[in-house]
Amino acid sequence: MTDPTPDLTPFPERCLTVVMPCYNEIATIDEVVAAVLASPHVAELIVVDDGSTDGSREILAQLDDPLLRVILQPTNQGKGAALRRGFSEATAPFVVVQDADLEYDPLEFGDLIAPLLSDKADVVYGSRFLGGRPHRVLYFRHSIGNKLLTLTSNLFTDLNLTDMETCYKVFRREVLESFTLEESRFGIEPEITAKVAAGRWRVYEIGISYSGRTYAEGKKIGWRDAIRAFYCIIRYSPVGVAFAGGTQSAE
Repeated sequence: MTDPTPDLTPFPERCLTVVMPCYNEIATIDEVVAAVLASPHVAELIVVDDGSTDGSREILAQLDDPLLRVILQPTNQGKGAALRRGFSEATAPFVVVQDADLEYDPLEFGDLIAPLLSDKADVVYGSRFLGGRPHRVLYFRHSIGNKLLTLTSNLFTDLNLTDMETCYKVFRREVLESFTLEESRFGIEPEITAKVAAGRWRVYEIGISYSGRTYAEGKKIGWRDAIRAFYCIIRYSPVGVAFAGGTQSAE
């Protein structure tokens, strides 16, 4: 009988780079930074401020922690551009995306990295639709849109995800180093999924909690982003890449 306890010795306790895009999140940025830095798994937090104009930069300038690095984009370029910059600066063995609001809970980092630590996965998605964890009840149309996007992505990638659009994606750093990301806005979510699938990396899903917010509370994604996401699903699929005359994993 094999020992069910995973061998965690290859990695230190602090083995996680957190990349946090931030754009006009003055109401939550200090609280979410504190929550991330309180995690025993975090080796570094890279906040990429994407041209905030609401005072978020001033809040970030006041925060002082040896694990925190703040990168200031000169202008607003989009979540994808912020993630590309943050990924390029990551140094820990694992990398996770954390939004600068309070929709996702850093207390769940341990669950997310468990399949990586036990060498069962190369990429872990935190699914808002899997398992029995609590989530705030909000927009029905958003839930339908998320499921349609995930279904369409699955058709083109042959993965069996339940939540392609989730923020919580955790990677071995070498996974991110194996491909070049191009999308500058929310289209980066289906692009990442397509390129992970093309690389045949091992993917796991973990159920997570979700405390969604309303547009009045600062939610930014809109219907135009959904249209772009459908485009990106096709564009970065093998069919789309072949049509464009390129390769998905080329540097």
